[in-house]
Amino acid sequence: MPDGTYSTCSAPRALETSEILEVVEHYSQAALNAIRAGFDGVEIHGGYGYLIDQFLKDGINDRIDDLCHTSAYDGGSMENRCRFLMQVIQAVVSAVGAERVAFRTSPAIDHNDATDSDPLNLGLSVIERINKLQLQVGSKLTYLHVQRELGRPGTEDVVAQTTRTWRRAYQGTFICSGGFTRELGTQAVAEGDADLVSYGRDFISNPDLVLRLKLNAPLNKYIRETFYTHDPIVGYTDYPFLSKASG
Repeated sequence: MPDGTYSTCSAPRALETSEILEVVEHYSQAALNAIRAGFDGVEIHGGYGYLIDQFLKDGINDRIDDLCHTSAYDGGSMENRCRFLMQVIQAVVSAVGAERVAFRTSPAIDHNDATDSDPLNLGLSVIERINKLQLQVGSKLTYLHVQRELGRPGTEDVVAQTTRTWRRAYQGTFICSGGFTRELGTQAVAEGDADLVSYGRDFISNPDLVLRLKLNAPLNKYIRETFYTHDPIVGYTDYPFLSKASG
């Protein structure tokens, strides 16, 4: 809430299968509204435990749909788990064109308890279906944005190899994000592990991040405690630009 308190919400429930196509239509209409409002494109968020991710991950998709395999969304098969995602992408592409649509995913991240028993295969399965859709519509999505898994000591090589495998599989522009420094980001692009790299938290604390990376200038350190708070200035507009920080 605006005052920093929390409100009481009703417990979530699984969507009825009859409701799912209506939700797909909401994605389509939202994308169309964005383009009509002047946006260049939309990024469909399918990671971090949000709705699409809840269908994709076998550790959280506990649906039991008593339907034929062509209509089910339960976690019993990869085809079923990917069905909602592909219906959403297809609907949004039909509404605004593939060149205005991107997709973000995080197969290996277990945020909000959205876990999967085989993240590598999940990512490859999603990529395979997007590649097929791109061939069918004759146009590629603007990009695929993959968030890397980070923060677990000793997993760096596995994370790098997993990301590299996804990048090699995807037939289009591949963006990667997650803990990149200037050096690691440059290396990822130079070695072909990504076409572009994305920065999040460093952009919060560095309003001129692109210039700082270009000049190899030091970065402002972000203050995590000020993330997602309600102060209109602190942690939002009070980080200095390079000229002020150095002068």
